This record gives sequence, structure tokens and C-alpha cells, in this order.
Amino acid sequence: MARQIRFNAFDMNCVGHQSPGVWAHPRDRSYKYKDLDYWQDLGRTLERGVFDGIFIADVIGYYDVYKNSLFHALEQAAQIPVNDPLQLVAPIALATEHLGIGITASTSFEHPYSFARRLSTADHHSKGRVGWNIVTSYLESGAKNIGQGGLRRHDNRYEVATEYVEVLYKLLEGSWEEGAVLRDAGKRIFTDPSKVHEIGHKGKYFDVPGYHLCEPSPQRTPLLYQAGASGPGKTFAAQHAECVFVAAPIKQVLKSYVAEVRRQAAEAGRDPRKILIYNLVTVIVDETDAKAEAKFREYQQYASYDGALVFMSGWSGIDFGQYAPTDLVKKVETNAIVSVVDHLASGSKSWTIEELARWGGIGGLGPVFVGSPSTIADILQDWVEDTDVDGFNLAYAVTPETFEDVVNLLVPELQKRGVYPTGYRPGTLREKLFGEGPYLPSSHPAAAYRDIEAVKRSAAQAAGVAGRQPVEA
Repeated sequence: MARQIRFNAFDMNCVGHQSPGVWAHPRDRSYKYKDLDYWQDLGRTLERGVFDGIFIADVIGYYDVYKNSLFHALEQAAQIPVNDPLQLVAPIALATEHLGIGITASTSFEHPYSFARRLSTADHHSKGRVGWNIVTSYLESGAKNIGQGGLRRHDNRYEVATEYVEVLYKLLEGSWEEGAVLRDAGKRIFTDPSKVHEIGHKGKYFDVPGYHLCEPSPQRTPLLYQAGASGPGKTFAAQHAECVFVAAPIKQVLKSYVAEVRRQAAEAGRDPRKILIYNLVTVIVDETDAKAEAKFREYQQYASYDGALVFMSGWSGIDFGQYAPTDLVKKVETNAIVSVVDHLASGSKSWTIEELARWGGIGGLGPVFVGSPSTIADILQDWVEDTDVDGFNLAYAVTPETFEDVVNLLVPELQKRGVYPTGYRPGTLREKLFGEGPYLPSSHPAAAYRDIEAVKRSAAQAAGVAGRQPVEA
């Protein structure tokens, strides 16, 4: 039986998400990112195409590594201006019935106590269709503008993230018991106080002593996405993520990544098949291969050389503006996205700066597939069978045209082959994706915090043992 293929739409509350400069194309509507009707119309299109969800990226900060300036990012609208992703949950949820809505928020910039309330609220408003993409952030500009001076080192950011999600699990899973909300008008009791608990968290990075502010939402902990591709990122994903996003440019890199995440998940006691992995891809599809190629060439005419290098410099932490177009990309130690540097400066291909800009002009770091529905379907099936990836995070070149082409042309071809869903399961986003209950399974680390009083007793006992000093004779 052929493997099923899954799609997410990859977007951002901005202009110029992954294809800088292409906003100038006459059919592009990304300038409408400020308008709720744009997002609601897109949500309806994606739901018609039975997409798992719309995944909304985000950055706190801006891309000022290229030529040590923000000039080209501003000129080309390279993810600036950019609006808050979480505020899109409610309007998209109102316009759709099944579509998942994944939002990105950083463990480096959002305090876990206040963020827990924002997450629960979004999960309530969407009736359990929201997901959280856990990121640690990579832009120095973001850290400087909230008073941190600069980013923590890469590996340390994952140490912070580990404690951050522990706080979230305590608040979302443990603070309010099942049945705490009675809403008993006769007895005039809305909540049973004995079933609501302080979490008593005192850690290395966060002190959060008190109660979660929200009653449990449909999923309690929203579906967990993660996009780390470095060593610490893969380990974190294997331990915590339910859906993993990666931007592997070639099958060999993707196959190795998928195998490693599934191996580490199994070692952590999780079912490795219950982690869905999506690779970043941009699909340019039309009725025939020739029409698709012509469309791709048309799009490329609008791609921005400087805009592409703005992104590549920001993602990698390397100022590619200091090199000539014919220079080769070399390995440089940075504090940004480590996997980007590893992918570009290793492997069988040597990249010139000009080739890098051309590659990144349409679709960012992921591959671009161009062809008829039959051609694209063959490519996607080949990638799924060869790499064990579950699906694809589809970026756009021209929006909403790219997504409409996929829904109108590619999805019917995949459905005809029996390798793409024709409808949604009922229930929350977690139930739709995994066919089980609305909550995280017992094998997930979050389950350990559901009896929060036992967790606090264990922590107090451990602190007491650690505090006892040996007595000299």
C-alpha cells in the first residue's frame, strides 16, 4: 500500500515570506497580509484541499546581517513589516471547520506564564485546532530589542527551552484537574478550588509558583510543532514534538534527518511513527510540464538577489554581502541556525554566492518542484518512499496562486492515486492527525506533570536531600 502524503501551508504574517522580491508579481496578494479576509479566504482554500493545517512562521527581530544593515530587508520586504501570528488563530478558525492553525512563538522572548494563557485562549477559540511551533530564535536583533543584549549561545537556548516547556506542561497539564470546572448554578459553584493547584516551579531560568489562569482547553497542551535541525534541535524534537518541520535541500539530508529523529524518539520511549515530519518544499504546478516551467521562469524574473541573501545571511549568521558573487560558501561558526551552515558548506555540492542567491530566490532553503500534476505527484511519492518523510510544508512563490494551484491541480491527482486524504477525522487537531484522544499520550514527557502535587513532593524531597551536608566527625 502506498504511503499517504500530508500537506501543511507554510506562511507568515508578512510580505516576502520565502520568495523575496516576488511580492512585485502582478498576481501576488501577499500585501493583503494585514487583512483578515485574506487569511480567511486562504484558510477556506486550504481546507478544500484537505491540508493538515496552515503553519504560520514568525521572527522577533529583523534581518540585518547582510551588509551589516537593514536596508535591503526593508527595501525588499524580507519578512519586515511583520505582524503577530497568534492573532490570526481566531479569524481563520471562524472561517474553517477542520484546518489546523500552527503559530510560532519563541522560548527566548515569551515568558511561559503569560504565554500559557495566550495558548489556552487560542485553543479554546479554535475548539482545539491550534498548535505551537516551539522555536528558540536566531536573530540577534530580537534579543537586543527586548533588553537581553544578545542571544544566548545556540545549545544554551535549548537548555532554556527544555525548562520552558516543563513550566508549560505544569501549567497546562497539572494546574487544573479534570472535573475542576463544575459550573453548578444550583450550588453556586463554578470551580472546585480543591482541584486547582499551584505548580510551585523554581528552576534555573524561571520561577513560576502559582496557578494557571485558564481552565483546561480542548487539547490542554496544543499540538506541539518543532523545527530544529541541529544536534540539540533534533534531540529536543525527538523528546517533545508531535510534528517536525525540516528544510532539507536534498533527499540524502532528509533521509538521514528523519531516521535520526525517529531513532531518538524511540530511545525516549515514544512511538517514532507518532511523530509526523514535513519537509519544506515549493511546488510550481500547472496543467503541463511546459506550462509549469514557463510559470517558474516568470516567477524567477521577480526574485531579488539582495533579498535572497538577506535571508541566507540572517538564517546562517554569515554576511554574504562581504563576498563576490563567484566566491564559494565556506563553513563559519555562528550563533544562528547551525544546520543551515552545515547544509550549505558540506556535501557534494559547492555553492557560489550567486548560486546561493538564485537558489534562495524562490522557496528559501527547501527544494522547488516544477511540473504537471503527474510529474509533481511522482516526485513527492519518490521522496516519501525514499526518505520516510510524512509530508511537506508547502511555501508559496505567489500567494494565494501557489496554494490554489496545489489545491486545484495537484491534490486531485494525489487523491486519484490513493495517496492523499479525501476528508478530515472529527475532533481536535491532535485527533485529526493521530486518530486518538485530544490530549498528549501517556508516553509524552508532559504526562509526568499531570499529578502536580506528586511532582512538587518529589521536587521538595530532592531539594531536601541535596541540601543536607555531611557532618564532620
